[in-house]
Amino acid sequence: MTRYARRALLASPTATAQSAARDLADSCDWVQPEEADVIIALGGDGYMLQVLHRMLDRRKPAVPVFGMNIGTVVFLMNEWRQHGIEDRLNRAKPFQVTPLMTTITGADGRVHQMSAINEVSLLRETRQTAKLEITVNERIVMAELACDGVLVATPAGSTAYNLSAQGPILPLGSGLLALTPISPFRPRRWRGAILTDKARICMRVLDHGKRPVSAVADQHEVREITELSIGMDRSRELTLLFDPEHALDDRITMEQFIA
Repeated sequence: MTRYARRALLASPTATAQSAARDLADSCDWVQPEEADVIIALGGDGYMLQVLHRMLDRRKPAVPVFGMNIGTVVFLMNEWRQHGIEDRLNRAKPFQVTPLMTTITGADGRVHQMSAINEVSLLRETRQTAKLEITVNERIVMAELACDGVLVATPAGSTAYNLSAQGPILPLGSGLLALTPISPFRPRRWRGAILTDKARICMRVLDHGKRPVSAVADQHEVREITELSIGMDRSRELTLLFDPEHALDDRITMEQFIA
């Protein structure tokens, strides 16, 4: 029995991904993404994030996505194979990913709302160290953090930028978020915090005129901000499909044992 009868095919604009899409062109009667029960995405993790954000931007119920690696950085993708897609879809293991929603206020007074599947990062824009006040659930937990930046990562994003910044790996389903500093200067020994995903995290930029800071939600940036708040957006859950032998939860677990 076919689990996903109506399938859409999306591919990164790279030459290799487009070639793979041509290889698959005759394997199925593909439909438009708006009509699909499942989306097959060809590319790397960056392209997968673009596909997922496109689904969030439509603000319609999201369909599952089965990614295949035609890129360079892969954590959210399955192995590329031209044949056997129907069997792989029938056997695929679903994982729910809950995005972050951040509300950002710019120095010009404009308010932006942005989603993030991996992380929301604050980054200094100049040679001047950023200075930030951090609040969790309306309680000031750090009156002043001097740093290059700080990020809030989901479990799905904890092995990306968060891990490179020496943040913790969070298992899927853990109900946790990572709050990780980037090159902290003061307090120098602070290595971040692990918070429940029910937490509401707010950050205020201190002296934003002299020490400008930008906010980046996955691949989208707002420059010269004054403050932001971050929380989980449980109204727009996404589903990723993985081969059972390469499931996302196992990849995240095994990442902790890589030297």
